[in-house]
Amino acid sequence: MCGFVGCFDLNSGSEPIAEGLKEELRAQVLEMSKKIRHRGPDWSGVYTGENAILSHERLSIVDPLSGKQPLVSDDEKIILAANGEIYNHKEIRAQFDGKYKFRTGSDCEVIIPLYKKYRESGDFSKMIEELSGIFAFALYDSEHDVYLIARDEIGVIPLYQGWDKTGRYYVASELKALEGDCQTIEEFPNGCYLYSGSTVVEPVVPEPGRRVETTAAPKPVKWYHRDWESYDAVKNAPKATDDKGEVINPAVIEKVRNGLEAAVKAQLMSDVPYGVLLSGGLDSSIIAAITQKFSKKRVESDSRESAWWPQLHSFAVGLEGSPDLVAAKKAADYIGTVHHEVHFTIQEALDALPDVIYHIETYDITTVRASTPMYLLARVIKSMGIKMVLSGEGSDELFGGYLYFHKAPNAQEFHEELVRKMSKLHLYDCLRANKSLMAWGVEGRVPFLDKDFIDIAMGLNPSDKMNIKLEGPSTSSGSAGTPRQRIEKWILRKAFEDLLPESIAWRQKEQFSDGVGYNWIDTLKKMTEEKVSDAEFARRENRFPVNPPKTKEEYYYREIYSRLFPSDSAARCVPHEAGVACSTAKALEWDAAWGKMDEPSGRAIAGIHNDAYKN
Repeated sequence: MCGFVGCFDLNSGSEPIAEGLKEELRAQVLEMSKKIRHRGPDWSGVYTGENAILSHERLSIVDPLSGKQPLVSDDEKIILAANGEIYNHKEIRAQFDGKYKFRTGSDCEVIIPLYKKYRESGDFSKMIEELSGIFAFALYDSEHDVYLIARDEIGVIPLYQGWDKTGRYYVASELKALEGDCQTIEEFPNGCYLYSGSTVVEPVVPEPGRRVETTAAPKPVKWYHRDWESYDAVKNAPKATDDKGEVINPAVIEKVRNGLEAAVKAQLMSDVPYGVLLSGGLDSSIIAAITQKFSKKRVESDSRESAWWPQLHSFAVGLEGSPDLVAAKKAADYIGTVHHEVHFTIQEALDALPDVIYHIETYDITTVRASTPMYLLARVIKSMGIKMVLSGEGSDELFGGYLYFHKAPNAQEFHEELVRKMSKLHLYDCLRANKSLMAWGVEGRVPFLDKDFIDIAMGLNPSDKMNIKLEGPSTSSGSAGTPRQRIEKWILRKAFEDLLPESIAWRQKEQFSDGVGYNWIDTLKKMTEEKVSDAEFARRENRFPVNPPKTKEEYYYREIYSRLFPSDSAARCVPHEAGVACSTAKALEWDAAWGKMDEPSGRAIAGIHNDAYKN
């Protein structure tokens, strides 16, 4: 995982750009690239062409010696800057055996021959669909003077686009690289590509009775489409359980297990030491347990060679005595990892807030709360020589793990909320996990968001994922007692219950910002209430006309953000949606009491969370 900046269409079809201006633009791009060097502290590279400049900051995970970027094709006509990992690169390399001469061992180089394969047909959706991984890339074809920009289906890897005052087009791995140089900045949409060779002809009517046509700049095209986005495609999928919660089709549960294990194994591709994040919650514990199964040998060499670190190291962060630290220790002892606890104090976390907001580039309350301990943890992980960790992000969106899903009125509403949550992951959990870790040059991988596993999980019958009412005594199979609801993510727990202690396999969902220690959120709310005066908050719409803060806590974060990223474009890049316990705004309709709430903590769900806020 790395970072890059690209500047395209430098002369906009006019005469070749003057050498003096080209050098000036090159120097500008290099300065922009320096702002994201934390993403790639291992090497820097730059390509300067007639109509494109690409600068790359490298974090070497695969092929550290020869895989520096920008990558150049065997005929030296195609230049590629990529950020991320292509997990199926060996399979793709095989299809070009004897047809393309690879110059490096980089997993990302396979994008170049794939582009050549699909260039004539222009079917770039099919091209990108061949990639299994997490990625954002900028490819420049100097022979045809065109570029191709693309981002992975979920948006695990960040990507932004911008335009300067002359109309030049830029892309960058983080917003900070564009702020100050671009007049307009937007997030590049996930699951999309942009090809400059596709011109759009638009009719223009300058005068009544006269029609002319002109070409407009190309726009991002969605390449990622799935049937499961529609409830009708999954409502009749085979069920694992009957209406009483009894297992009637164990093959469905087995499919979940096999799919996730395959995803984890594929993502262990690494030429450097790696570890796992272990909060003690269900999701991270499952990932850690599966990783332990494959960690002794290198998966790249068919288990013939020992891994870099034959003992798997796990990492947990929290306040002294926090719920996550206690649970993580129990899970680590059971799984057998070399476990490391990182304790932080409230004051250390408060002191880090400006740095955290600078790196995560958001003022969203949930993201700031959860990113701060992760940011502190990443620094310790990097100090131990680890450059890659696996994490459990995405499970709650795939299986309905957030506690507010207990209130879903029916299977269709449940599934449609999952689809909405999946479409917004790039704004929240993926952004947090990527940028908090990459602030210190640590790559985060998320097996739950493997493309094939997403299809498995989202293709399940929604009734198997719902928190249905169950009768009978409380049991480890997920019933919480008469007449309670079945525990969230039951099917996932059932698939992996044999790999975990019972208390972890059936532990209630605890959002990360809660689990690191309840006092963390309570202190933030109290501190920001004191720091932001009533008068300031009353004038919030004048102070922040774009997305006015809804709470004093958000106002406080917004003040920090606006000092770092003062443009209105930057402010618009941050999501601004009402919700409760990480819900979307639409899900607020499930409970009348939620209409007056705007609190992302899981403790906001009274009657579900064991330590819910008392009103």
